[in-house]
Amino acid sequence: MTEQQLDEVVVYCDGGSRGNPGPAAIGAVVLDPSTEPPRVLATVSETIGVTTNNVAEYRALIAGLEAAAPFHARRVRVRADSLLVINQLRGVWKVKHEGLRPLVEEARALLRGYESVDLAHVRREKNTQADALVNQALDAAAGR
Repeated sequence: MTEQQLDEVVVYCDGGSRGNPGPAAIGAVVLDPSTEPPRVLATVSETIGVTTNNVAEYRALIAGLEAAAPFHARRVRVRADSLLVINQLRGVWKVKHEGLRPLVEEARALLRGYESVDLAHVRREKNTQADALVNQALDAAAGR
């Protein structure tokens, strides 16, 4: 893949587990918002073993940011249906669970690579592509 320089990318991400903890998967979509409709630049859909929903949500964000990296955008808009992830990264909520700390730090490190970061919580209905990628990975792993 050739590397590109974009002004901005949008990352939609979602993680989920069937059971908490349980079999888990992540989904992410990287979009170029300068086109109409926004062009899909990259997608992520994979299982991540057995873990909690919150770990899956962070792993999805990290994978989405890693998938966005080759586009060298100056700005990133992150959209996630996890209020926990968005509010912890904004510093509104404390990170109380020690197991999440390394994931929070990894996400923050990736976000520092952008001149401008916009983090927003979206309702699940606005995150259908990433949600579908999570369920696709979980269904495939379950042999459905």
